[in-house]
Amino acid sequence: MEVPGGDREPGSYYVGVDVGTGSVRAALVDQRGTLVAFADQPINQWEPQFNHHEQSSEDIWAACCVVTKKVVQGINLNRIRGLGFDATCSLVVLDKEFRPLPVNHEGDPHRNIIMWLDHRAISQVHRINETKHSVLQYVGGVMSVEMQAPKLLWLKENLRETCWDKAGHFFDLPDFLSWKATGVPARSLCSLVCKWTYSAEKGWDDSFWKVIGLEDLIANNYNKIGNKVLPPGASLGSGLTPKAAKDLGLPAGIAVAASLIDAHAGGLGVIGADVRGHGLACEGQPVTSRLAVICGTSSCHMGISKNPIFVPGVWGPYFSAMVPGFWLNEGGQSVTGKLIDHMVQGHAVFPELQAKATARCQSVYAYLNSHLDLIKKTQPVGFLTVDLHVWPDFHGNRSPLADLTLKGMVTGLKLSQDLDDLAILYLATVQAIAFGTRLIIEAMETAGHSISTLFLCGGLSKNPLFVQMHADITGGKTEASFTYLEAMARMSKVGKVVFPRCEDKRYYDKKYQVFLKLVEHQKEYAAIMKRD
Repeated sequence: MEVPGGDREPGSYYVGVDVGTGSVRAALVDQRGTLVAFADQPINQWEPQFNHHEQSSEDIWAACCVVTKKVVQGINLNRIRGLGFDATCSLVVLDKEFRPLPVNHEGDPHRNIIMWLDHRAISQVHRINETKHSVLQYVGGVMSVEMQAPKLLWLKENLRETCWDKAGHFFDLPDFLSWKATGVPARSLCSLVCKWTYSAEKGWDDSFWKVIGLEDLIANNYNKIGNKVLPPGASLGSGLTPKAAKDLGLPAGIAVAASLIDAHAGGLGVIGADVRGHGLACEGQPVTSRLAVICGTSSCHMGISKNPIFVPGVWGPYFSAMVPGFWLNEGGQSVTGKLIDHMVQGHAVFPELQAKATARCQSVYAYLNSHLDLIKKTQPVGFLTVDLHVWPDFHGNRSPLADLTLKGMVTGLKLSQDLDDLAILYLATVQAIAFGTRLIIEAMETAGHSISTLFLCGGLSKNPLFVQMHADITGGKTEASFTYLEAMARMSKVGKVVFPRCEDKRYYDKKYQVFLKLVEHQKEYAAIMKRD
């Protein structure tokens, strides 16, 4: 689609391709950072069994080609100066000739990606963490099952003949896309540092791969997982190859940038925004006082610092992985948008909600928000959950507890199953996600961060209830924002500033006490059930 008011006068243009969990998006921007055109395309996912989530690199590349061709329709292609990719930190497996290999027991090579949210490697990550290797201090002390080392170990132990022994290349999805565009198998510092235990200062640590049983990856100077590492944004090789140019509908030879993980691209895009004139606490303060929250299928909480800060249960510190010259800490919640969908779509009256929302030409969430306003009467909307509380770790806790065994909890259910009940359960789920953000912020501040303002981007930042609950529950001013420090300020625009309702603070403090009790009780229940 063309953006209303988009500038198609002569000038330079740039194409950005963003591969999320469920779709691929492309944007065309001019040299001032003005959005000229946007397109999106859904991508396939497979879940052959519980905790196994797979995609196809061929399917994703085809979607990239569709959206890129759409956004450049009607412009002079000779004015396009560059192309960049970001994507989820999913694991792409190719053979020695760069052909897809199966990551599944069915032997289907089309499904050659283990997705970021895949939790099949639980046994492997437990064994990795039992080594207490020194590299683990840079991932919050405990490696996540969502990182690449446990997934690689799972492939070696479970698909030796059909996948592991034939593999020639293991890519993070963002690096696969830049290779596909340029033929250059270089890796981005962002991917390798954040998901593969690479050190920006020291490189790979041979002893780690040996102690976890993946010593074969050391061969040929780590050729299978990357031995040429570039900072994000660096120009790759000779630019876009003729073959990729034909696929994408772009001119051959244009610059292609070393990639970013999607959440890190979001963080880079908002954390340096020009906030002058908005009355924000961070105005005039260093950029380190800001926390970027990238909220879509999952949520990532990006804080930067001039010196390394070690936060238990929070990934990092990673040097120059997002903003050059700064250390990055990355908190996160494994499911947020996916959890809201799960709670709403699984409710008995979801079909009724769908029908009513469709009749009003609204999304189900816009309808629920308006329904909450209708039933709240004179009280603040958040007070509707006084008797209903949710612990949101239905897919384990990424940060700051770093415990993938944790489960979701709901307390305060009744026998009724009407639209009011669904709306209040939806509200309680949104609040629980915001309380999770508050818990992450407290852990980061205890370790040495000083955060005054949240900068939200991603699909959930378009939901006004989600944004307001984050403002009210964290007590921080929240900016929904629609690149380096100077470039970030020029390219990033403030969309809307939301202030917390300070008069509701006491209520949310009490809800937060209940929130913390929920996980405390869950651990007590688990201990009781483990007794002889």
